[in-house]
Amino acid sequence: MGIQYRQGDVLLVKMELAALPTGAVAQEGNDGRIVLAYGEVTGHAHAIDSAYAKMYQWNGDRLIEVKPGGRLVHEEHNPIDLEPGYYKVIQQREYEPGSFRTVVD
Repeated sequence: MGIQYRQGDVLLVKMELAALPTGAVAQEGNDGRIVLAYGEVTGHAHAIDSAYAKMYQWNGDRLIEVKPGGRLVHEEHNPIDLEPGYYKVIQQREYEPGSFRTVVD
């Protein structure tokens, strides 16, 4: 399996791509950062400085392009220095009777 990074309920899986897939649509950052997930109670966020990353929506998935110097940060976790490249963003889900829900910190 390829390179993966986990920080709390967020998993990044490196994709072996030379370029973005056709049809990927750029998403706006938030206050100078790319937010991958917000905390439910605290408002803390898993985020990357937008100077080092861009987020895209593609076929129902969130992709990020990480540039050299990209670092995933969160107020309650150690920062993670990310290898440059393209990643699929996966947020953990948990079972609720009859369905699933996204896990939040």
